[in-house]
Amino acid sequence: MDIDRIRAAAARLNGTLRATPLLSSPFLDEIAGRRVLVKPECLQHTGSFKYRGASAALSALAPEMRARGVLAYSSGNHAQGVALAAREAGVPAVIVMPRDAPEVKIENTRGLGAEVILYDRATDDRDAIGAELATSRALTLVRPFDDPEVIAGQGTTGLEIAAEARALGIDEAEVIVCCGGGGLAAGIALALEADAPRYRVRTAEPTAFDDVRRSLAAGRITGHGATGTGLCDAILTPQPGDLTFPVLQRLAGPGLAVDDDEVLRAMAVAWDRLKVVAEPGGAVALAAALFRADEIAAETVIVTISGGNVDPGVFARALDFAGS
Repeated sequence: MDIDRIRAAAARLNGTLRATPLLSSPFLDEIAGRRVLVKPECLQHTGSFKYRGASAALSALAPEMRARGVLAYSSGNHAQGVALAAREAGVPAVIVMPRDAPEVKIENTRGLGAEVILYDRATDDRDAIGAELATSRALTLVRPFDDPEVIAGQGTTGLEIAAEARALGIDEAEVIVCCGGGGLAAGIALALEADAPRYRVRTAEPTAFDDVRRSLAAGRITGHGATGTGLCDAILTPQPGDLTFPVLQRLAGPGLAVDDDEVLRAMAVAWDRLKVVAEPGGAVALAAALFRADEIAAETVIVTISGGNVDPGVFARALDFAGS
């Protein structure tokens, strides 16, 4: 995992990725008390940054592996990214998804041509289901974050941030990244190390599920200890990845955590002021920039909205916070 691998992924995906712009609003700046720029990966293909990593990983596979097909585990965004990348490459895709994943994500994954196999988080062994499928069908597993090519694909986001912010004359910033297992944050951190070394990545997570923040504070990989699911389903992981954490430990600042009400308020602000739809997990970085200002030092903050695949009912809850 280095800048060369990220640049190679960007070259392979040239003409395929949607380059998302940096958005701004004086209303966001007023709330945060500093300049805020938003990288809306909710506008990426399939509605999240996950398409970048999935497409990078599939394009790096040997032809014989692509011909046999790929397997992924996902609650939704990685599933859709792999499904679309596989369809574009003519590769069979099997996605193992929890039954309680947002219905829009399950149906979108099927609509993109993938075979979806549902499991119960409480009673089924997801890894055993996946292992049997991988063995019986000779499928290649595309991991959601702890894979060098996936991280490289996510790192193309960082290349764009560096170029776009440089064009705006920004020399120094904190870049707050929505974080589950750390693939997006690690990829962006590696890209910025090369192209914008005065930018510092900060991870953002929901409180109680802040395993990356806790791991960064402890100096070692640790879990959050929470059980069940939360509002931010897309970024709930038990602990950071073995590949992603060393990168974040070396390059990232202290992690940030926000509560559910702050997330819902950030979703409302994104819609009201930017006309952008953010899902809960995709809004945590914006929530941190807006409502945890005392934990941020930089005069300019760049945040990712990492996904926009939200159930209508959850989005309606968020809009109740509009104007609050």
